[in-house]
Formats: sequence, structure tokens, C-alpha cells
Amino acid sequence: MQTQTDLESKVKAIFKKVLDIKDSEIIPGAKLDESLDIDSTEMVEISVGIKKELGIALKDNELKKTHSFNEIIGILRSKAQASGGHSCGCGHEH
Repeated sequence: MQTQTDLESKVKAIFKKVLDIKDSEIIPGAKLDESLDIDSTEMVEISVGIKKELGIALKDNELKKTHSFNEIIGILRSKAQASGGHSCGCGHEH
């Protein structure tokens, strides 16, 4: 299983790629719709990026723009632990 820091770094990279933002613009505890003005289409792109980069599939209603970055990390850690595997970032669960 990857560490919390590894997971956060990978998810930040996905956010930066999708939203074209800097690390400093991601406020861990702030709601995404308020801090980043994120919309539904961008949330779908982030979900696709997470599936592609981390191999963690999310249902349509699991990621919401009212979540904070930290809440998303928590959701991803829970899903990774529930699967009993880890994600190495290659796009496949092992």
C-alpha cells in the first residue's frame, strides 16, 4: 500500500493536470467548489485520472465538488484498504 504522502502527491498531480493549477492552490481542508471553483465536468476528469493513474475506480456519486481534498484522500484510502490490495500507480490493482 502506498503511503499517505505518496497518495496525496499523486492526487495533487491529477488535480494540477486537470485544473491547470499549482500545489499552493490546493487547500487540503477547503471544499473544492469554494476553493477551486471546480465544476462537475472537472470532477469527472479527476475521477478518470484517478482510475487511470491509481487504478482506483470511483462510482459517479463518490466524488463531489463539495468534498475537500482531504476527504477525497480518505475515500481513496478506504477503497484501497477495502480491496486488500495496493495501487502502485501503474493503473492496475495488485
